[in-house]
Amino acid sequence: MNTVIETMLSHRSIRKFTEEKITSEQLETILSAGIAASSSSFLQTTSIIRVTDPNKRKALVEFSGGQGYVETAAEFLVFCIDYQRHFQLSSEVKPEFTELTLIGAVDAGIMAQNTLLAAESLGLGGVFIGGLRNAPKEVDELLGLPKYCAVLFGMCLGHPDQDPQIKPRLPQNVIVHQDSYQSLSSEVIAEYDAQTSHYYQTRGSNQKTGSWSDHIAGRLSKESRPHIRDYLHSKGLATK
Repeated sequence: MNTVIETMLSHRSIRKFTEEKITSEQLETILSAGIAASSSSFLQTTSIIRVTDPNKRKALVEFSGGQGYVETAAEFLVFCIDYQRHFQLSSEVKPEFTELTLIGAVDAGIMAQNTLLAAESLGLGGVFIGGLRNAPKEVDELLGLPKYCAVLFGMCLGHPDQDPQIKPRLPQNVIVHQDSYQSLSSEVIAEYDAQTSHYYQTRGSNQKTGSWSDHIAGRLSKESRPHIRDYLHSKGLATK
């Protein structure tokens, strides 16, 4: 095992940060690593908004559902699908196709993971903020996003002021299928539920009862941001 893999396997979401800043050299390296990520058909469909204005940070805390670390992290980045620059290059570009929205979302996720991994390799920590999609129109207006450019998620980065346990993931034999899709094993899930239940009850903060299956039933049995389609359509995306 090498240091890259060790860093990947030791990933934890960090939500509490010291007041120490990220140096300009570190930030440039982190962003360069993110931009170096794979891009479908070399379209390069992601833009990152670095938010440094304290008032905008405070507003983004509210828009994200009260996640205070959006304000306190050393850096806060917002990842966006961006076909505006492509449209400026050629009016023949058709950003309205759903396939292009999928490409933009996939590319942004790849870039963001590169970004976070680079930060973690430097001893920093971070957390993704999907809560920006709670109020995407408000975030969009705050950041002045043009047509064909839409907010996806944010990312806090900073020096960790906590040391949370590693959250157990589903085992490979649930996630990896060979040659064709394989039915879910109730025995394997029962074992994983016992593992996650123990994790939830014994972790250092935000302890709770329940298993991964309980979490899934509660999380996916209700509406999930039903406003997102209308938001994307308002940006000229995913209309066809």
